[in-house]
Amino acid sequence: MRTLTTTEDLAAFCEEAKGQPYITVDTEFLRERTYYSKLCLVQLALPGQGDENAVLVDPLVEGLSLDPLMDLFRDESIVKVFHAARQDLEIFHIDNGVIPRPLFDTQVAAMVCGFGEQVGYETLVRKIAKQQLDKSSRFTDWSRRPLTDAQKTYALADVTHLRQIYEYLAAQLEKTGRDRWVAEELAVLTDPETYVTHPEDAWKRIKTRSNSPRFLAIVQELAAFRETHAQTRNVPRNRVFKDDALVELASTKPADMADLGRSRLLLREARKGDIADGILAAVKAGQERPKDGLPQIDKSRDKMQVNPALADLLRVLLKAKTESSGVASKLIAPAADLDAIAAGERDVAALKGWRKEVFGEDALRLCDGRIALTAKGVDVKVIELD
Repeated sequence: MRTLTTTEDLAAFCEEAKGQPYITVDTEFLRERTYYSKLCLVQLALPGQGDENAVLVDPLVEGLSLDPLMDLFRDESIVKVFHAARQDLEIFHIDNGVIPRPLFDTQVAAMVCGFGEQVGYETLVRKIAKQQLDKSSRFTDWSRRPLTDAQKTYALADVTHLRQIYEYLAAQLEKTGRDRWVAEELAVLTDPETYVTHPEDAWKRIKTRSNSPRFLAIVQELAAFRETHAQTRNVPRNRVFKDDALVELASTKPADMADLGRSRLLLREARKGDIADGILAAVKAGQERPKDGLPQIDKSRDKMQVNPALADLLRVLLKAKTESSGVASKLIAPAADLDAIAAGERDVAALKGWRKEVFGEDALRLCDGRIALTAKGVDVKVIELD
C-alpha cells in the first residue's frame, strides 16, 4: 500500500494517470465537529488489478499540496469515477473550487441499471465484484495519525473494487443506451450551485407546524443567523442551536436576555454572547419585517383536486414500467408526482427527460384516454385505444 506524502510524489502519480481512460476516487473525512468537511484522506486507483495501481494521499501532511490532483480533475480526457459522489465533490469544490469532470457516479449508474434506489457500495462489491468488504474501520477517526493497516486496507478497497464496478456498469449503460439517463442525473452533481448553502434559504429545511407568515419570517431570520454564524466559525449548525430550539424561539419571541433564559431547549452557550445577541436581533427583524416581505408557503398542491381512480391507474402503470425497465419506482416517479399528474399538473420531474421516455409519455396518454391497462397473468399490458 503506497501512501503519498509529498507534492512531488502526488504529481508523479497524476502524471502516470494521464492517458488512462479513468481514475477511481474516494475520500475519508470528518464533519462531526465542523460545518465544512475536513478532508483526511484521498484514495485513488488507475485501471488494473489488485493494489499495485492504487495509492492513498495524506492531505494532513504539512507541505503537501493537492494542486496536481486538482489539475488531473480538470483534465476532461480522463473519467473520474466515484460512488455516491456528492459529499466528495462538495469537499473538492469548497476547498479548491474544482468539480471533477467528466464524472461517473456508480450509485447513480446502478440505479438506472436495475440495482434499486441509492444502492450501497458494499452491495455492488458483493454483486458485481463478488467480494466481501471489511467494514470494521468505517467509523474510525480518520484525522488521527498514524493510520493503522486496517484503516489503509479499508480505504483502499473503496477504489480498487470500484474499477470493476465502473467497467461493468459502463458496459451495461452502453448496451442499453441509458448513458444519457445517467448524464441527466449527474448534471445536478456537477453544478457548483449544488454545494452552496445560502443562509436566506436555510429556513426551508425547518419543519414547522405553523404556516403563519409572521412566524415564518422569524424562522427565516433565525435560520439565516444560525447558518451564517455556523459558516463563519466553521461549527455544526446544531452546535449553535438545534431546530427544535429555533422553532421554540420563533414561537416565544424573546425580547431580552431574561426571556432567553426561560427557553427550555436553548443550549447554555446560546444564552449569552454573540449567539444570544444574534437570536434577539433575528427575532426583532422577523417581527418588524414589512408585510410585503413576509415568506409564503406554496399551498397550490394542497388545493389540488386529485382524481383518485386515475392516481391508482398511474400507480399500476408505474409498477409495470418499473418491472420492464428495472429502475426503482421512486427514482422514476414518487407518489407526490403521481398525485400531481392525476390532478392535472404537468410541471413534474416524472414528465421530463429520461423519466418521460420510460414512464411520462404513457402516463400522459393514460390521462388523455389514449391507452388502457389490462392484466395478463401477473403482467400488466398497455393497450392502444382508437
